[in-house]
Amino acid sequence: MLREPTVRPVAASQAFPFKTTLSLEPIISYWKGRETDPNLGVALLARSIGEQIAEAPWCRGPITDLTVLDCSCDLVETLMMAVFPPASFDTDISGAVAPFQRLSFYHSPRFQEVLLNSNKTIKQPLNFDARTMDIYMARMVYQLILDKIYGVHLPLQDTITFTVPDYNIGSYRHYGVAYTSNFVDVKVVGEKPSLTPEQIEHLSHNLHRADLWHELLPPERFELEGFNILQLVDVTEQEILSELKYDLLERDVLQASDRLEQIQEKLRVLFGRPFLQLGIAAYDEKKQAFVDFGRKINHSFLTKQLNNQDAGSGFRRIYNQLLQDRQPLVLQNVEQADIPEDLRQQILGIGIKSTILALLPYGDDTVGLLELGSPNIGDLDEFSIEKVLQFVPLFAVAVKRNSEEIQTRVQAIIKEKFTAIHPTMEWRFTDAALNLLNKLEDGNKGAEMEDIVFHEVYPLHGASDIRGSSTARNEAIQGDLIEHLTLANKVLKKASDFQQLPILDELKFYVNKNLRRLRQGILTGDEVSIFESLKTEVEPLFEYLANNTPELRPVIAHYWNNMDPELGILYKRRKAFEQSVTLLNDTVSDYLDEEEAKAQQMFPHYFQRFKTDGVEHNIYVGASLVENKPFDLVFLKNLRLWQLLVTVEITRRTAALKPKLAVPLETTQLILIHGQSLSIRFRQDERQFDVDGAYNIRYEIIKKRVDKATVLGTGERLTQPGYIALVYAQVREATEYMEYIDYLQDRGLLEPEVEDLELEELQGVKGLLALRVKVKL
Repeated sequence: MLREPTVRPVAASQAFPFKTTLSLEPIISYWKGRETDPNLGVALLARSIGEQIAEAPWCRGPITDLTVLDCSCDLVETLMMAVFPPASFDTDISGAVAPFQRLSFYHSPRFQEVLLNSNKTIKQPLNFDARTMDIYMARMVYQLILDKIYGVHLPLQDTITFTVPDYNIGSYRHYGVAYTSNFVDVKVVGEKPSLTPEQIEHLSHNLHRADLWHELLPPERFELEGFNILQLVDVTEQEILSELKYDLLERDVLQASDRLEQIQEKLRVLFGRPFLQLGIAAYDEKKQAFVDFGRKINHSFLTKQLNNQDAGSGFRRIYNQLLQDRQPLVLQNVEQADIPEDLRQQILGIGIKSTILALLPYGDDTVGLLELGSPNIGDLDEFSIEKVLQFVPLFAVAVKRNSEEIQTRVQAIIKEKFTAIHPTMEWRFTDAALNLLNKLEDGNKGAEMEDIVFHEVYPLHGASDIRGSSTARNEAIQGDLIEHLTLANKVLKKASDFQQLPILDELKFYVNKNLRRLRQGILTGDEVSIFESLKTEVEPLFEYLANNTPELRPVIAHYWNNMDPELGILYKRRKAFEQSVTLLNDTVSDYLDEEEAKAQQMFPHYFQRFKTDGVEHNIYVGASLVENKPFDLVFLKNLRLWQLLVTVEITRRTAALKPKLAVPLETTQLILIHGQSLSIRFRQDERQFDVDGAYNIRYEIIKKRVDKATVLGTGERLTQPGYIALVYAQVREATEYMEYIDYLQDRGLLEPEVEDLELEELQGVKGLLALRVKVKL
């Protein structure tokens, strides 16, 4: 019993504004009313209790000193038999408290174990703060006042759930808590507040409006006497399953390790095993293998061990057994279980001594494997299967959904990176696919995809080329091969000083012959043939010499130190060239992509970009490309000016990079002007767009050959570093672009002089003209 000396009426607070007093009068009245009970045994017991009460005046009226309850525990226990049946006293979780307070003066052993602190006060639930609890209890008091004073019965609030720590298992549990107020009397202080039917109706629809209830039923006009009975029911299993349902329905729940740790903690509570481990492995039916959840996340503690091929066979046998039986496999004691020895050692090796393995079925498919493990023998047994089967479907749905989301992301990436369907014209492909689907569903088995053609679109083409890239690449290859052969020759010459082998003379002859030829120039195939000869004939000899002639080891080590560790060849100049080209291409393409995203906001259009030794781009814009959006030629002019502005900035950015390049490469800029609209068609066999019609083919021919154009009469290349070349066929096209050039000159982006040039005839193309203007760097 309690050792608290007194319990006084509780003063009002903002959250719980009522005065309450502990009293046994309601339970005394109950027994007095049973003295004439038709059941003779009950009547005799009630009369006996009445005699004890008559001899204990302390139990009448308000009780302000709890020590009297402690000293008179026999009478208290007898009175409480009405609500604490002796037969279930040791198993029920029940307690009596002062009205809506937190001090228990009588309770079952389980109630004390679950809910009470050492001083017999109720623990603060983990899922409620003190203020929230006060508000909840104040709401119950108002409903009690309406019931007992005004005869208005409102539906009770839902049973609340307390989450409280369980120190026996080192975790927590959930309990449904019912407050019984049969032994609480409500007394009116002063005049009873009047309530109209309309006000009562208004209150019943505003249970959460504390200000409204305080106004109509002032708390100071009521006092509570008696005690509440709290009855707890363990609802941990239901609560955990409900929480798991919501957790596993969330997006990406299996993509985050911290979320799975939270789910693991809930399963530990469900099973009452604080060291339980949860593992989930996704299964790919097509690959017939377990896979990660994406982002290299593997939540399995068992299947991730399968990187060890020796462990695979035992696991495969167990997995086949699971597939055949379609029932969870329980290993109560892994050390003695009838499983393959390699699998036993694998499981024991990760500290698991009892485990349950359960397939995750989704329809007729298997989407994964659920693993539960514990470091203690017997923690998981046959009795655990019933719980496992309740949440297996939840995990199966989560794994399936995760797999579908990954596939959706993969398809989005494929769609973005590997197909020619641009977002601007995706609507047209969607329409065509729906039309084909309708034909097939109508029974037209031979239906084919309709042609996808966009008429009356205007093309824009631009190219940022790396000047002399082919020559620079050949020079880099030539230089690397010469140095590589020179290093090999040094080793062979040194080796001849120590060993007289005919093969050394033959290899020196081969190396010197190639050195002489390379110094005159490089031929197609030299790179591959020389590399293969060095790898198959020269370098194996170096290994022999290093092992048998210690004096040669320094020169051979010097040879190997000059080789690229990944490629196994001398790759200095080529690497510098490739790094320079990559930096230029990335700078151009990144800037182009950034500005293109802004241009799409101006008006949607089709955009292509290609990387080679430089960056090319194609743009098509027109009414037929977009759905339900009006097109005007002003958008075309806007894109042309945008393209010219972007080309100016690309010229400046690539020029600024030159001092940073390992190989001082330069870029040239070209814009092809085409004033007429044309049609483009999606070529289903090639999965790309191409111009449609014989007349429009000329545009494609010009586009492929114009980068080699030279100025008529001089033979000078049209494209030059630091300049922008604009190629056109009709004078009116140049007139429009001269306006743009004037504008950019006024902004200080272009030099004042503009060259008006005629071009030499290209193969199959003649009559081309060009403007060339220098960019202010």
